[in-house]
Amino acid sequence: MSAFATSLAPILVLILLGYGLKRIRFLSNEAWSGLEKLTYFVLLPALLIRTLGKQTLAGSPWPSMLVVVTGTLLVSALALVLFFQLRKSVGSATFTSIFQGGVRFNSYIVLSIAQSLFGVTGLAFASVAAGFMIVIANLLCVSVFVFWGTAGVRGFAPFIREVVRNPLIIACAVGWFLSVSGIGLPGITESALEFVGRAALPFGLLAVGAALKPELIRGHFKPIVVSSAVQFGLKPIVAALLISATALTGTPAAVIVIAFMVPTATSAYILARQLGGDTETMASIITFQTLLAFVAMPVIAAMLLV
Repeated sequence: MSAFATSLAPILVLILLGYGLKRIRFLSNEAWSGLEKLTYFVLLPALLIRTLGKQTLAGSPWPSMLVVVTGTLLVSALALVLFFQLRKSVGSATFTSIFQGGVRFNSYIVLSIAQSLFGVTGLAFASVAAGFMIVIANLLCVSVFVFWGTAGVRGFAPFIREVVRNPLIIACAVGWFLSVSGIGLPGITESALEFVGRAALPFGLLAVGAALKPELIRGHFKPIVVSSAVQFGLKPIVAALLISATALTGTPAAVIVIAFMVPTATSAYILARQLGGDTETMASIITFQTLLAFVAMPVIAAMLLV
């Protein structure tokens, strides 16, 4: 527990630093937007390609990890869709924000905690888990926008277009290809990707802090409660049950628990804006969950990280 709290402290500091710098207008809004775009489209993909491309999956428990990740995300998605269909108490656009708030995860926080707790090995296994989660979560979220978004994204072609142009999905695909094919990271590729990717986590955490909007939390009580109940309640429980059922242990099991107890991704706001979601509700969910996470995660860790 103390090790987890220690690993969490610098992450919280960076997020609060980003929030403070944004509020004192240390950088312009355009600069913060550029930092977020740089991290999402360049730095984090470089980190994922390097960590996935340089390792071999042979001998690792990746099939069990895939089962746990897929099962947890599908159960969570089904629970949210059933809530919407049975209650009908929120509009379609608002539901897409609730869905993203309960299905997506903040990869910057996952990778930072895993690296802090378990070093290079933790980062490697966390990248594998994050790779699975990125692909599945994006497939689920884009599907929800196809059905309930208000931007007119309908049909198979727009669905495929949104999926294949996602930079994180592309990075995972490239990394897995380099690993499975045996090509690895030739020449200076590894050094270059390491140099670029090293900035992903600190810059990403600063961007997370800059994106916080506490003033928007008021007035979005129901979406916040529903999405957060799934994010910090249902997902960790389902993941723990599936980990037990698959007999997954050690660092792979720990990083999956970590992946399913973090707040939703700040990039959910970008997708909401692009595909006709409720951006104000999405911003309030992101803010509340990010703040709640630093209370909820130590509690979940104390119960599940043994």
